[in-house]
Amino acid sequence: MISARPSVTELVFQLYGRSLHPELFQQHVVRRLERGLFQAEVAITGSGHVVCWQGAGLTLSEVATAATAPLPMKRRLLSHPIHGERTDSLECANGVCYETCFQLERVQPDEFWTFQQELCDDGNTRGLFHRFAAGGRLAVGAVSWINVETRRKSLIVQAFHTFPDEFAVVKSQSIFQMP
Repeated sequence: MISARPSVTELVFQLYGRSLHPELFQQHVVRRLERGLFQAEVAITGSGHVVCWQGAGLTLSEVATAATAPLPMKRRLLSHPIHGERTDSLECANGVCYETCFQLERVQPDEFWTFQQELCDDGNTRGLFHRFAAGGRLAVGAVSWINVETRRKSLIVQAFHTFPDEFAVVKSQSIFQMP
């Protein structure tokens, strides 16, 4: 499925202490996984990504999405606009730790196209990958690529989302850690 995405200026990064209904998002690629004492679902969405992690009797949902998305306020643990660079962490119940680092990077056009081509190359061989339709003045659409690594007690999610009309890249890395 090919689709366009919102402007990078509209994005927020949020964490919930609950699951979120999948129908709230236009999901393009989804991967479910289980490892050790946790399970997770990772999805590329129309405006970014959703990670739903469950373990130690806890559910955490990370969302990179448009600020206008109709998401609940109930049990929202973190919410930050995606501007510049931000690092945050949260110690949850039952010894579960969550850490994230995300940034919005605007680059020169030649750097942007090189980076986007590298993501396309990696997307064809590993991780979750989606190419979006061209949404503006450029004939090339955005891409999203997510790399997931699991350990016995942790999940590491690296996500890259490009915005060609704005020569911008959103990068994030999150760790869900069991005690």
